[in-house]
Amino acid sequence: MRWLAMLALVASSAWAQTPYEITVLFPAGTSADVTARMLADGMSKHLNQRVLVVNRPGAGGAIGYKHVASQKPDGNSLVWNSNSISTTYHSGQLAFDYQAFDPVARVLVESPVVAVRADAKWKTLNELIADAKARPKEMSVGHSGIGSHTHLCLTALFHTAGVEVNEVPFAAAQVVPSLIGGHVDALVQLPAALSGPVKQGQVRLLAAMIPQRDPALADVPTAVEQGVDVSLEAWRGIAAPRGTPKAVIAQLEDAIRQTVASPEFVKGAEHLGVRPAFMPAAQFGELIAKEDASIARLMQMMGLKK
Repeated sequence: MRWLAMLALVASSAWAQTPYEITVLFPAGTSADVTARMLADGMSKHLNQRVLVVNRPGAGGAIGYKHVASQKPDGNSLVWNSNSISTTYHSGQLAFDYQAFDPVARVLVESPVVAVRADAKWKTLNELIADAKARPKEMSVGHSGIGSHTHLCLTALFHTAGVEVNEVPFAAAQVVPSLIGGHVDALVQLPAALSGPVKQGQVRLLAAMIPQRDPALADVPTAVEQGVDVSLEAWRGIAAPRGTPKAVIAQLEDAIRQTVASPEFVKGAEHLGVRPAFMPAAQFGELIAKEDASIARLMQMMGLKK
């Protein structure tokens, strides 16, 4: 019994002293934050260890990326990364690119959407674009900050449509309130941040910027369907500082795989309008590299690349 008590004490001590930490690049309450906490809850059960979520917002994600990249590569410091690793780097806000991290696993994908207030006169994306064309640079459209994925989506959408709008960057937590409060005419955002306002009848979604309709947003037509050929699906996943041992990455990858497949995570994702989309480390790394090159070309074409 004494040995059992000692083992329990050792286990308790390890639990208390060495938590994993996931850095979220945006403030509490945002899409990134809510989904990261869902993941952390599941991972902690499978790792038998605390998994903490710490918000380190700012500069389109650059502050959080810099923090994690500077940490010891032991697997305890992780980043809830996204397409923003490329947009932040290529917009000149980050001195290093995705290669500063080792991929662990992709977790989910989201559909960037164009949203307006429910009482707005525009019922379709084409109506919004037609009005914007009639009033060059007058229509205000919000996004989550310079270099963010929503910024890239916004610019690509209206560039493709041949329209000039007034792009308005906000801190991530302020984007949706800015629309509801009437400070902007429209916005480009991720659906998890808009889930509540849509269900409450405050916001209308005009288009999703993905190749095919999202089952979670079945009533929302894609931009492609409406004649604007733009598709920029957002993903979120976990990465660790470069040089993290492969055995540690494998352990984390397995915990993520089990979490993403769990009924609790699937239900939570459905409620938020995001799609579980687990991808193992090797394949995830290939995706990031391929997409980074595509984003660089797109940002160069639009004059956003520094």
